[in-house]
Amino acid sequence: MQVSRKEKGFVLLQFIVFVAYLFEISRLQIFIPENLRWIALFGAVLGLALIVVAVLQLNTNLSPFPSPRPGAKLITSGVFAFARHPIYSGLLFLLFGVGFWMESGYKLIIAVLLWLVFFAKSQYEEKKLEETFPEYSFYKRQTGRFFPKFIKGKS
Repeated sequence: MQVSRKEKGFVLLQFIVFVAYLFEISRLQIFIPENLRWIALFGAVLGLALIVVAVLQLNTNLSPFPSPRPGAKLITSGVFAFARHPIYSGLLFLLFGVGFWMESGYKLIIAVLLWLVFFAKSQYEEKKLEETFPEYSFYKRQTGRFFPKFIKGKS
């Protein structure tokens, strides 16, 4: 499988944002009420569980690059029935949850940056998926990008 510069760029940018998340800027601490911090922690745990389930479902189809692997199959069941990119969803839940739990404005800013990276990467990825799987267009209309779609059929 030939990986384009653009795909390598997405993965590198994603890696840089993950590394940035590991740091902290104490001046950007925020106050979150204790009960909301517990909800955020629950969201982080939920995100981690979502990541694990989605990775297990993808199995050999898993790749850090946006293009589908040769011979890959389109997965539309399990957690993929609710979101087209559940690993990204899980990571967002995890990073936002930890950011709120730690009362870190910095981590929340980095989580927003990661959401932007995931949005751009998923747009590119979806073009590749539509080229590979004719049924992807229908799946895309029926399923939300990162979160469940409550009104089916609209993009």
